[in-house]
Amino acid sequence: MRQIKIFDTTLRDGEQSAGVNLNFSEKMEIAKQLERLNVDIIEAGFPAASKGDFFSVQQIAQTIRNSSVTGLARSVYSDIDAAWEALKDGAEPRLHVFIATSPIHREFKLKQSKEQVIETAVECVKYAAKKFPIVQWSAEDACRTELPYLAAIIEEVIQAGAHVINIPDTVGYISPKEYGEIFQYLKNNVPSIDKVALSTHCHDDLGMAIANSLAAVENGATQVEGTINGIGERAGNAALEELAVALHIRKDHYQAKTRLHLKEISRTSSLVSKLTGMVVPANKAIVGRNAFAHESGIHQDGVLKEVTTYEIISPDLVGFHSNSMVLGKHSGRHAFRNRLNELGLSVPDEDINQLFVVFKDLADKKKEMTDDDLAAIVLEEKLSKEQRFYELIHLQVQYGTNQVPTATITLSGRNNEVIQEAATGSGSIEALYNTLEKSVNGTVNLLDYRIQSVGAGRDALAQVFVKLRFQDMETSGRGLAQDVLEASAKAYLNAINRVIYMKEKKTAVTQG
Repeated sequence: MRQIKIFDTTLRDGEQSAGVNLNFSEKMEIAKQLERLNVDIIEAGFPAASKGDFFSVQQIAQTIRNSSVTGLARSVYSDIDAAWEALKDGAEPRLHVFIATSPIHREFKLKQSKEQVIETAVECVKYAAKKFPIVQWSAEDACRTELPYLAAIIEEVIQAGAHVINIPDTVGYISPKEYGEIFQYLKNNVPSIDKVALSTHCHDDLGMAIANSLAAVENGATQVEGTINGIGERAGNAALEELAVALHIRKDHYQAKTRLHLKEISRTSSLVSKLTGMVVPANKAIVGRNAFAHESGIHQDGVLKEVTTYEIISPDLVGFHSNSMVLGKHSGRHAFRNRLNELGLSVPDEDINQLFVVFKDLADKKKEMTDDDLAAIVLEEKLSKEQRFYELIHLQVQYGTNQVPTATITLSGRNNEVIQEAATGSGSIEALYNTLEKSVNGTVNLLDYRIQSVGAGRDALAQVFVKLRFQDMETSGRGLAQDVLEASAKAYLNAINRVIYMKEKKTAVTQG
């Protein structure tokens, strides 16, 4: 049975999703969880894109030891140099270098001839091979490239030192049959093709990313690229959890397997969803909340008699459980820490006491504390710790059907000063956000507001996601509380604090 390597690009292509803006701590949390999932390669970012991206890639490469960490680079020497500096301390440094090959990209984007593109590609692969033990080369928009030309440039970059050849469906254009035929063509027309591994990278613009990825596997690909939950540019990428489970369930057909720890899928999906603010659709394969739900009486009857009548995937296979250990207000610090460890949430010793206080405070208000609650409060406290310039001290909102909603806010300011403001609005949220805008001394444009519950029941936690523009910077924020208004205020302040943090960090780097 063939081993298929999993190349996860959640932190690079996934972060390019509209509205997603991960900070360093969030990227590190996702990287650690991807390591627990046991992905083979983590594409941590684009080191040459910014100083922040460089730092994140560098720190992830130095931290992750059981997965190979890679970074993206254009076919430019300076990009390759930046990637090497960021990745050189990794357990297995590798470079992902690309250049566009299709006629439309050559003419309108690169403004280069076929020969010039080949020359650039070869020069950069040779340059990269002097530094990196593994060089992956991608033909951007390969699926709209003339096949004889694609075969010719691939032969050249293999001779130049490439170890992995990636054939991306960059715009989600191709069909599974056509995509498989590209791999067959290359195997028959590239003399040195047996010297390299073939990789697939599919986008989902026509809803065929997974079908195309599986077609590539059937036709010789030994590496699949994608993201958790299928997030990414436009309609997203191939969803790696779907790919891995499809190979597992239908190993009789594909005769291929991955080394993923499938039980970590649920946890990984949930973490990525929470940190990106991209909600997993209920009907999403493998990780949607309806993936193992049965509404039809006929289906229910069949499942009760024999589960495999309508359920081809066991929930336990991907980390979903029908029940879990319940922690509550009488639980101790030891049980709390143990449960966090079981959930894969790494918490330093110096932070455990503060988190336990938050847990006990919430446990006094809720009947039961679920695993989702624990994960939510840990991430809320842990990931916002470095960005607390404004903190919510007190909140009061007056609302009635025959009165103007009014919000009164007390905040702790940037220099520990106490800020008190009040304002009105046409609704409770507007009144609240009008008050907060007055408190932070600047114009704030709210671009998106979303709310969802963590778990079920009347006492479920509210999780709010906002996207806003402040001081000419667009960012997002999250807030968690039992009360929706408190969660809304926390999300707003989290976004404001991010802007201040990023601007101060940028100023410090410039001055340094």
